[in-house]
Amino acid sequence: MIEFIQTNDFQESQRLFHGRGHAYANLSHVNIDWLEPVILISLYQEVEASWLSALVEQLRTLTDKCQSIQVQYRCRKFAPCELLWGEEVTHLSALEHGLKYQISLGKAQNSGLFLDMRNGREWVKSHSENKQVLNLFSYTCAFSVAALAGNASKVVNIDMSKSSLAKGRENHRLNNQDLSKVIFEGVDIFKSYGRLKKHGPYQLLVSDPPSFQKGSVDIERDYKKIIRRLPELMSENGDVLLCLNSPDLNEDFLMAEVAKECPDCVFQYQVKTPEVFKEAHQGKGLKCLYFIYKPEVSS
Repeated sequence: MIEFIQTNDFQESQRLFHGRGHAYANLSHVNIDWLEPVILISLYQEVEASWLSALVEQLRTLTDKCQSIQVQYRCRKFAPCELLWGEEVTHLSALEHGLKYQISLGKAQNSGLFLDMRNGREWVKSHSENKQVLNLFSYTCAFSVAALAGNASKVVNIDMSKSSLAKGRENHRLNNQDLSKVIFEGVDIFKSYGRLKKHGPYQLLVSDPPSFQKGSVDIERDYKKIIRRLPELMSENGDVLLCLNSPDLNEDFLMAEVAKECPDCVFQYQVKTPEVFKEAHQGKGLKCLYFIYKPEVSS
């Protein structure tokens, strides 16, 4: 029915099938995730009950660690979840690269961890030692958890949602991390550059904005506002990871914005997404571009 990339590791949280990349005929409406002990099916359009039942039977054969198979109807108002098989599990701790993240199912559209950013979090972990890190649009602070695991000296998390930051604080506690090294600022990034500067300068900056949030963020319009502030925020030779998850904007958009607004940022390479996130058309999925801030370049 669906062909899965074979994995023997059902400890780690991961996407099992990525239909939204349009790489599989007639399956662009289906994603399937493993969040131990739950297999979560996400549907972006309605399906026949018989098709869904057959899929559940197939998924039950993947691992004996599965205790619950659920579906989230992203095609319906409020994206409700429904139990299809097994136990009702609404809260769990997802494991990734040895770190734990709280997951909530059934109460919000997003569970608390974006699995396509798995390699990005590992990259941050490996580039954080002894650095002050600025985490913009931090959501539940997964980058912050990864940075502290990589021995960052301080992490500053910025997000308008204080409830998301509260979940981020719990993620740090879940991993027994030193909260004295973490700052949580529930502010509007575009109105709070003074607050951001106060905690800097930074040796690593991560920006992972939403593509669009009504009344606050339109990333095609607003990304340049962040990029042009980099000289005020960064230390010389600081690492800058700029992320973009809009299917309508590709790598060229980010490269052009950086060239225009902060030419002292020198592109290094792109951090790839996990293999399972296959895209039929390049540039439609998650983009993570790594730059180094070198102010001597254009001086």
